[in-house]
Amino acid sequence: MKNFVVKTIANAAALAVAIWLLKGITLSGENTVRKVLTLILVALVFGVVNFIVKPVVKLLSFPLFILTLGLITLVINALMLLLTSFLAKELGLAFHVDGFWNALIGGVIISVVAWAMHMILPDDKD
Repeated sequence: MKNFVVKTIANAAALAVAIWLLKGITLSGENTVRKVLTLILVALVFGVVNFIVKPVVKLLSFPLFILTLGLITLVINALMLLLTSFLAKELGLAFHVDGFWNALIGGVIISVVAWAMHMILPDDKD
């Protein structure tokens, strides 16, 4: 359970940095509390997408991993962010990623920040 909370906080922080740095990734709300709640819910959606969908996509695209020496991971991360944007819209959450290039850059930012947050925050292995 603690690991789940840590991963959600790391994802929320990573999404917040991407929203702050890129104009093409937006999060809206009436006030700060509403924005934070939306950010946490989007982080949960992002976590579920990465837990359920991403392994399947990685398995199906294994030959592309070999062919591109792993660079296809950037595209897969972008697609997971676009899927999160779509699901957030369907769930009524005010989060949007505008286009593939913003998703690609956002995916890189989120990966780097989430990795840094996982290094800082404790988890069940500590």
